[in-house]
Parts: sequence; C-alpha cells; structure tokens
Amino acid sequence: MAGSPLWALDVYGRVFSLSAARGRWRRAADLLLELKRVTGSQQCCWGIGCDQHVYLHVYPSQPPIRHQEETYENQRWNPVDGYTDTLLPTDRWQWTDEWGLNPQPLHSFVLPSANWEWEGDWYVDDESCGRESSETVGWEYAVDFPTTFTKEKKWNSCVRRRRWLRYRRYKALGSWAKLPLDRARPPPEPYTDISCGGWDMSDSPEKHISLWAVSQQGMLWFRTGIRQQNPEGTCWEPIQVPREVAQVSAGPKDLLWVVLWDGQLLARTGISKDCPKGSSWELVQPPNQKGAVHVAVGISVVWAVTKDNRVWFRRGVNSHNPTGSGWISIGGEMLMLSVGPSDQVWGVGSDDRTVYFRHGVTATEVTGRSWVAVSAQLDGGESTNHSSDASVFAGEVTAPSQGSILGCDDTDIPKPHIPKITSDSFISALVSDRSTPTHDLPSAAHPKSDSSILIPSSPSDGSETPWSNVDLKEMKGSVPSSARSSVATYPIELLQNTVVQEELPPWAWVTGGGFDIDSSSHLDWFNISGAHSSSFTHPHVIPILNHFLSITEGTYLKAQQERDSVRVTRGCMCWWRDWPPHQWQDVDVMLEQVTGAGAQTGDILYLYYTHDQEKKYVYAVIKEVTALVPVFRDSLYTLAVYTPERTKQRCPILLATPSQQDFNTWLSLLNESCCASRGLGKHPSKHALWAVTCKGDVLVHEPSPSLEAPAKYLPCDHMFWRQVPAHLLCVESNSQGVVWGIAHDHNAWVYTGGGRGPSAQGKHAPCSISDVRSVYIYENQRWNPMTGYTDKGLPTDRYMWSDASGLRECTKDNTSPPSPQWTWVSDWAVDYGVPGGTDKDGWQYAADFHVTFHGYKTMKDFVRCRRWDRKCKISLTGPWQKVPPIALTDVTVLPCLAQCSPEQVPVWAISEKGDVLCRLGVWAIARDGAVFYRGSVSAHNPAGETTHSVTIKKSISKNGECWYHIPSPPKQTLKQVSVGRTSVYAVDENSNLWYRQGLTPSYPQGSAWELISSNVCKVSVGPLDQVWIIADKVPGYPSESSGTVCHRLGVKPMQPKGLSWDFGIGVSLSTLSNAELCHPPKKKKSLES
Repeated sequence: MAGSPLWALDVYGRVFSLSAARGRWRRAADLLLELKRVTGSQQCCWGIGCDQHVYLHVYPSQPPIRHQEETYENQRWNPVDGYTDTLLPTDRWQWTDEWGLNPQPLHSFVLPSANWEWEGDWYVDDESCGRESSETVGWEYAVDFPTTFTKEKKWNSCVRRRRWLRYRRYKALGSWAKLPLDRARPPPEPYTDISCGGWDMSDSPEKHISLWAVSQQGMLWFRTGIRQQNPEGTCWEPIQVPREVAQVSAGPKDLLWVVLWDGQLLARTGISKDCPKGSSWELVQPPNQKGAVHVAVGISVVWAVTKDNRVWFRRGVNSHNPTGSGWISIGGEMLMLSVGPSDQVWGVGSDDRTVYFRHGVTATEVTGRSWVAVSAQLDGGESTNHSSDASVFAGEVTAPSQGSILGCDDTDIPKPHIPKITSDSFISALVSDRSTPTHDLPSAAHPKSDSSILIPSSPSDGSETPWSNVDLKEMKGSVPSSARSSVATYPIELLQNTVVQEELPPWAWVTGGGFDIDSSSHLDWFNISGAHSSSFTHPHVIPILNHFLSITEGTYLKAQQERDSVRVTRGCMCWWRDWPPHQWQDVDVMLEQVTGAGAQTGDILYLYYTHDQEKKYVYAVIKEVTALVPVFRDSLYTLAVYTPERTKQRCPILLATPSQQDFNTWLSLLNESCCASRGLGKHPSKHALWAVTCKGDVLVHEPSPSLEAPAKYLPCDHMFWRQVPAHLLCVESNSQGVVWGIAHDHNAWVYTGGGRGPSAQGKHAPCSISDVRSVYIYENQRWNPMTGYTDKGLPTDRYMWSDASGLRECTKDNTSPPSPQWTWVSDWAVDYGVPGGTDKDGWQYAADFHVTFHGYKTMKDFVRCRRWDRKCKISLTGPWQKVPPIALTDVTVLPCLAQCSPEQVPVWAISEKGDVLCRLGVWAIARDGAVFYRGSVSAHNPAGETTHSVTIKKSISKNGECWYHIPSPPKQTLKQVSVGRTSVYAVDENSNLWYRQGLTPSYPQGSAWELISSNVCKVSVGPLDQVWIIADKVPGYPSESSGTVCHRLGVKPMQPKGLSWDFGIGVSLSTLSNAELCHPPKKKKSLES
C-alpha cells in the first residue's frame, strides 16, 4: 500500500487527508488554505485554490528532489595570451549550453519559484566530485568547437571548454505551495477543474506526469515538463477542443475523458509516452438524456455521473479502445467520483455528503459489489472527565421493530444545513457559517433522511444526567434511517473519561488518484471506528451494540445490492491474422461478462493487438457467436470462433494457446458465456439438433419451436452450436430425447444427460468415455526399368509418404494424433483390410496414382501404394452410457412427433457383420431363428434393460411382411437413405442428392428418382420433412473444408423438394440428425374461430 493519502475537501474549502496507516482524517497544516478542486498521484497532488491559484503538494521522499543546472565555459587559444575568453566573431558565446546554440552565463540562472533553494555555488565538473583537479581543471580540448572534445591536450588544440554545475533543491516537501506563474503572468482565465495522470505510461524510473486543467471559459490546458525531478513543470499549453469543456479526468496511463457543457463526453485518442497530449477527440454519447456532469477515469475503467446523480460504468474501455462500447447503470447516487491507481473507486454521496468507497472492486470484478461509507474520524478530540456518581446514562438506541425497515417519518427531524456550491467564489458566501464552532457542523456520516441516533444535550444543572453521542452508524458503516424508526431505551454505564469527537463536515470533493488500497483489505474506518469502539468497553454496552449492528448491517448490505455488475477475465493468446502476411500474432484477450437487468449488449470478447505501432482491436459479441470449435493447428491448441459475418466470409476467428490447461479454461469460460447469453441449460433439450464433425466432436443446436416457420426462420449461419463431451462417428436422436451414437471402435453409446429417469442419475452420471480410431498414411512407389518399384517418383507425382489425397506429406515421424487429447496405443503396421484387396505385402497396384487401385499386379501397373495404420485412443468424461456387447456400424432412432409419447422407441442398427438389428422391446438378430429380447427403449430409459434369448418359430408382424427392391438411379450406387413423413432422400457414392417421386400411402415405393443437388455428403430428413444436409463444398469458396451444414428452404406440402439451400457454418461436419425437429409452425386462427 503506497504512502500517498486520500485527499478530500469539505464544502468550506478545507483540505483533509486520510492515510491507511493512521486511519483518521487530518486537516492540512496550513489552516488558511482553501481549495475547490484537488487531484493526486503517487508522487504529488495539485489543487485549485479559491484565490484562482494552482497549488502543489509534493510528498516527502528520499532522496530529496534535486535539479542540476549546467553551463559550459568556452575559450580559444591565441599566440600572445594563450587560452583566453576572447573568441572569434564566428565562435560560440563564452558561456553556452553543451552544443553552443544558446548563451547561458552564470547570472542568467535563477530559481523557478520560491519553493526552490540553491545547495551551493557553481563548481567545475572535472569528475572529481566537485574538487578542482590540479592537472586539467576540468578542461576539454579540441581543434575547433564543432569537433569532438577530449581530456588530452594536443599541439593543435585551439579551443577548450569545461562544464560548470550547480544544484537546486525543492524545499516545499510535505506542504502546499503555489505553482509559479508562466513568465510571472497569471493565466488568461481562472481554472475550474484539474486532473493529473499518465505516470504509468512508461516503465522508465523517471516518471512523467500529465496535468490537465479546465478554464472558466471551457478551454483545456496541458502542463508541460512535469517529472519527478521537476514537479512544478514548465508552462501551460492550450489544447484544441471542439466545444467548451466543463470537467476533465485523466487516468494513470493513456486514458483522458472530458465532459462538455452540454452533457456529452469526449475521449482523447493517440496518447502515448512520446505524445502525451494525444492527437484527436472522439465523441461519446452520455448514459442518458439528462447528460453527464462528471467523469472519472482509471487504468482501464471509466465511471460517470449524470445530472440526476446516477452512477454509470463504461464497458470495454482499454488503451486500444479508449471510447469503450456502452454504458451500464450502477446503483447509488453520487455528486462526484474518483478512481485510484488500482481502479478503486471513491465518491461523495449526493444526499449525505459522505465519502464512499466502492467495495469489492478487483481485477476481475471491475464494478465491485456495494458502496461502503468511510467512517474515519477527524484527528484530535477533547477528553472530558465525569464523576463516578453521574456515570449512569439513559440513551436511545434504535432497535428494529416489525414494519419499520422500509419506511419511517423523518419530517420532525432537523436536516443538516449543507450549502450548495454554485460558483467558484462559494467561500465568501459561507463566512457566516465559518463563525460557528466546528463541532456544531452536521454529521456527514448520516444520509440526508436519517436522524441522529443520540442527540447530545448540554446539562442545565447538576441534577440532570449528561447526554453523550453514541454514533452507532459511524461505528458500523452507513446504517439506513429505516432501521432506526423504532426506539428502545437502555441504561448504559459510561467510563469516567469520554472522548468528544469532532463531527465530520459535509464533503464536496475527494480524490484517490494516488491512494492505492486493496479492496479485500479490512480497515477499521470502513466498518467500526476505532475511537468509538474504544469508548464503550463496558460489558453491558457491547452486547447491545453488537445486537443492533448485526441487524442493521444485514439490512444495509441487502440494500446495497446492485442491478448490474461487470466481470472481466484477461489473458494472452495467439490470434491468426487473416490478412497478408498470414501469421500468428500475440494478442491480449479480455472477456467482459455483464449480469443484471441493464445488460443489453451482453458479454463481449475483445482482442487487443498492435499493428505498425498503432493500437487496434477486434471484438465479438458473445450473443452473435454461433460455434466454438476446437482444432489443432501448428502445434497449438486452437479455438475457432464463428459468428454470422465470419461464417459468410468463411473465415472464423482463430485463437490459440500453447498450453492445454489454458485452452480448456478459455473454452469452458466462453462456452458458459455463450450458453448463459442465450439462456441455455447445462444439458441439451430433447428437441436439440445433433451433429458430429469429421474429427468426432459432437455439436448440439437448440432450435426454437418456430424454426421451420417462414416468418421466424433462423438462418443457418445464425444457429448456435455448442459442444457436448463425446467422441463419436455418428449420432442419431428423436424428439423424445433418445440419443444414440456409434464410436470409431463401433461401440454404441446412449446419451444420459438431462434425462428424467434412472439413466440420467446415480450410476449413469457422467462417466468415462473412450474411443479408439486409426490414423492412416500411405507409402507410394513408382516402377522403373532399372530398379523396379522404388520411392523415387516423378516430379509430378504425389509425395512418397502422403495422406489419402496425396497432397500432403505424411511420414511416420511427422504424423501426430488428431489432437493432443489422443494418445498412441499401437505402432505403425501395414493395413491389409483396404477396400479392393492387397497382395501378401499389403500393396495395391494401378497404372497411375489418380486411377483406381487393385490388389494384384499386371503388366500395365507402374505405381503401387500400401496403407499403414496406427491406432490412438481418447478418454473423456461425459453423460454417456456404453451399450455392449454388439459392435455396430450404423444406427437410427424412429422419429416421432412432439405430441406423441410412445412407451417404446424403435432403434434400428446394422452390426459390424452386416446384420440388421431392431431394438423395440426386442433386439432381433436374423440368425438361425434366434431372437434376443431387450427391455424397452423409452425417453425415461434410453438404454434398455437386461438381455436374454428365446426361440421364435414364426415371424413377428412388427418386422413387416416383405422387402421391396427399389432400383437405384441410373449408373449410381446409393450409400445413404433418409425417410421423413412423406418424402425420401438418398445420397449416392458420387455425392449426389436424390429425391424419390410419387410416394403415397398406398404406394410407398414411389415411382422415380429426381436429382436435387450435387456436392452432398450426408442427408437427414425430419418428421416434418425438413431437409438438412452436410455439404462437401461451399459455392464460391473452393478452399473451404468439407462438412458445411445446410438447410433446404421452401419445403412445403405442395413443394416437397424445396427451392434453395441456406449455407451455415463449415466446421467439417460428417453426420447430422434432425429427427427431433418436430414442432410444426403455429397456424393463425381464423376470424370465425
């Protein structure tokens, strides 16, 4: 905690300071000093006096403030007199600066003000600590003045010089002193406001301070030359402002805001250590229509007070974005605010004129939690002795009663007289008030509507028991007046010595610019005053006070709960710059989360960076984020952030961290923020849209009930996808909340999260999920007549070790698992299970690399390749349950409408051996008449029950009667089919999408296939015939990776094929399930109904 104190001014202009070590208000030593504004830093503070002068108070420091004055004595040699002061007409002056450009005789150096004094006389600097050397006497020699000087005298040394030094010391440490006038002339007009800042812009030990002032006519002035060794500065310079300025506030770094006379605000841009004045202004609208009257700036925060005394906080303020992004309302009514070095906030209440501190302000919670009254007492008090026989006191101590918390009648209570400050000459209007004793001033620790707990009464005769002021409010923060409406009388025995404290004056101004305090530190003057707690030590008094304070403190803290709060999380990440040169760039990341009724924009993610020495930033509103997709790129843990605009550009925001722990922390934080901004629960609903990426990540979208309604249609690029912990090959679901998936190792998994039955609780709580998959690389060779097959290919051939496409080089050494979450569980081995067969060594042959390979060698086969396989494993934790023991390759869940609630949900699957399986109370395997019965699959129990076997002698009607063979489209082989309510779609091996025409209830086979679209990987048709696909490529973006989700627009009963495609995010999706989208659009009621 720094030694600089908290400064405050009362309405009479008196100056007080409060240090954390002393804990009591102490008045300035100069009793005649009267200020109307004060501002402070950690080295010194400034004030504007009622006499229109600017005052400076420099804190005592070790070592003292000393300034070195120097000048150079110049001489030229001549043959008669040797070295003499007689110089040539073209030479420099006899006494000049180091470069000889300005004359500086010894008598021209004067003290800048009466606050300085000389430490000694002039002496020659000859590197001997002020003592003259017998050899050189400090002279330096050269051929002529413009050349370099040396200590050695040569035969051609025609000129010489030596440096004279003198020190002056600042003597007004620890006291208020007038700032010297520029050229002994007063400023053009009086100053009305002053603010200092900028001392933390540079990391150098020499701290430069920027001092800003506002004149009476609305002009803005800047004080130049202020630094640690010259606290007074040099002179005032005007700064151009578009309109008249009413108030100014500067932060410790490069933030500067001003309030205009019309209530609008301006933010200064371009401020840096090389340009402390800044370059331009940006207009900022006030928080409300009433306009701003006060602004307070910190390191990265801006607070404001409007004309109705409401307190506001500016979001998104940073040195890269000095104007911020929006206002939120903070509870409390203040006259003015001040921000400290650690962005701690102080203020003066508008009603009670009490100094308040914003409690709970931290680096993450920048707005704090509540306002706490500063209950420190004035330094000094008179001790009064009372006889022991008169030590019984009948006082009034408030105790809460029923119905007295929210209201009380204070009409008969005299209100403190607080003079209203209307001009800078308010002191003259208060001369009559100054004639009254100081202890008769009204207590400023009580709100305007509060009454004193005990009113002192002077004894008229010896028979009366003396009264003593028991100020319970100052002993425990600020107590609402509503808690004092019920009064009870208790006998209190006082000690013989009672300290009569001087009551606090009504405050007018406070500055915490140099007062660095930790918000979590516990100080007595934030709660119970040390003076008062020591005055009542009798065992009968303490229980009464503790009982009262325990009741009122809870009421006070409850009343201080605010509507809005801002929480900030900062970190450092790498950002992929999406313009040339494309490269990773270090950025500062800040997530700003807002809670409360006034949070309109919601959470915002900021990225701050520097380009060409210019501070810039990009941001993403969390409500607009549509997907957070983990990827692994350039050996970095990378997160792709999609927004609608970025989706259209096919260019997401890529953020990366070298540490997996940091990546998981940010991913979890951003995912929680996205879900909270959309009001999503922890688990997906039963109507969620499920999808799987090519890498196995499971994504979920929560659709609205009117997703298919044309009037409220949500474009695909606005759909929000969140990740569910799992790793699957495909996933299927329906509207009853039944979700099944198949992993790469062909194990079946059922989702248990968010369920209502036993599968979602107890033993089926989040458990370990594992998956095993293979990573393939290809060894390629070409035949030549001399050596046969060799790894020396043609220049146009693919890499000799490559991936399946041959476009990327993949060797055994440089091939890694899909992501750092995967670990190798085997070594590289030749894969003999390649489609098309292999020879005994695993090779496949072809005439060239771009044609189809086969498993035998012919005379025309000039190339060959073989596939190498290595298995890796991933382990996660999530709400999934494994369904053993049959390995599956495909699964589907019967779609059903939302209004239907079947007790059993059919689940169809294909085993790894090609058997067709059904799971509806029965899991049938068409093998030798054996049937495996399985407990029913329902929304309450999506995994089924125990397994046992029986023998069937005849067919079951639920399995249908027979199969109809439907021919494929001409010269095409179908690989996938999806069925809706009245439509059937299929995808062939050439990625063409086909629609089956002529489907009717009486003729379900249909009549013919119709080509709808190409470039399709997967298709999913919902219960309402919604058509969703996974597109291979996006038109106009050839470099876009496959796996883009698309929705068919215009699907109607009379137009079942739809009209066009709506392209969404391209996150390399592989499968999609929309069987749960079963909310039909609501129909408008007719006038007759």
